[in-house]
Amino acid sequence: MLTKYNLKHEDALLMIIDIQEKLVPTMKYGQEVIKNTNVLIETAETFDMPVVITEQYTKGLGKTVENLNLEPEKSRFFEKMAFCGLTPEVEDYLRSTHRRSVIITGMETHICVYQTVRDLLTKGYNVYVARDGVCSRTKANFKNALALMSEMGAVVSNTETLMFDLLKVSGTPEFKKLSKLIK
Repeated sequence: MLTKYNLKHEDALLMIIDIQEKLVPTMKYGQEVIKNTNVLIETAETFDMPVVITEQYTKGLGKTVENLNLEPEKSRFFEKMAFCGLTPEVEDYLRSTHRRSVIITGMETHICVYQTVRDLLTKGYNVYVARDGVCSRTKANFKNALALMSEMGAVVSNTETLMFDLLKVSGTPEFKKLSKLIK
């Protein structure tokens, strides 16, 4: 039971859901989500973890915001029309990575994030939601979605806890690099 709380970088990937040009300005905490997502991007890249980015209806919501510090060659983008980010293409890609733990950031918590988390859990993935890396337009929807995801079995955590769980120990080059991100 407690093994799902032991996040290992060798088995993990980062999934960024719909942090897009026309969606971010409508979110009170959009910039905080970007900041914390950037910490997790740097963490993922430090440990050579795959980074998956979904984009909802780009014609209407625009592309992924440019101030996410993504390295294109290390990131996989998937456009979607479904609210759930676990499209058949994404599912095929996840399967090809042989990783079973998915760290989630993105928006909105109660729509695309929620449906993606639900479907990942249904498929047997361990899911870690960075509470400070997701947001909704309203606090009530945000809190409701976090509670539902936790009840379903997702680990609702935060950026620093996830980063340090992936690090495991101090004194390493990875620790020295990543600890600077949260000061």
